[in-house]
Amino acid sequence: MKENQDKIWEFYQNQASHSFEGSDARMKFLVSKIEKGAKCLNIGVGAGNFERFAIQKGIDVHSLDPSENSIQKLKKILGGKAQVGYSQDIPHTDKSFDVVVMSEVLEHLNDEVLAQTILEVKRVLKDAGKFIGTVPSNEKLEDNIVVSPSDGHVFHRWGHLQSFSAERMKKVLSGSFSSVSVTEKKFVNWKTLNWKGKLIMGTHVLAKKAGLSGSKRNLFFEAKV
Repeated sequence: MKENQDKIWEFYQNQASHSFEGSDARMKFLVSKIEKGAKCLNIGVGAGNFERFAIQKGIDVHSLDPSENSIQKLKKILGGKAQVGYSQDIPHTDKSFDVVVMSEVLEHLNDEVLAQTILEVKRVLKDAGKFIGTVPSNEKLEDNIVVSPSDGHVFHRWGHLQSFSAERMKKVLSGSFSSVSVTEKKFVNWKTLNWKGKLIMGTHVLAKKAGLSGSKRNLFFEAKV
């Protein structure tokens, strides 16, 4: 299963990096939650958008990702602060970071790896450190199931293995962290939308404010040691 996940991540991060073009609003929001000068570990680098915004703010950002190709690209700007590795076995010493970030990553992990990842995140956080990130909100995994025409293998198109409600996210994190908050967010990159896209997204935002359910939303979580 890990090998299959690695193949999916490798493809999207290096052969289809345009798939991350809509992530700027989400990344800027996460950066806004981190103080300038904080030592931060970002796990799951995507196209490196988080790192770009974090550096602009003056955050001491470090990166971890299974993809050697992605890490090699980041090393051009981060040097040794970018490393190849996995969330369930973080190659850093105890209490190394003020903040750990995982955005759109936890949904890719099976139950065993998810549990170990949370323990590892807590281990590398300093006292009073925090774990922040996002996951898709109430995703119906079956809606994105596809089949490989070459061998008939059935899989989630983005490799998602988990679906989280706010309640489940709180439960998952509360076992290891003293304070957990989870809120639903709608991240919109207005500058990349044409008039029709802005109209559609505007209706989604209004629906969110009215408390109506909808798709393509995220859960933002913040858990403190």
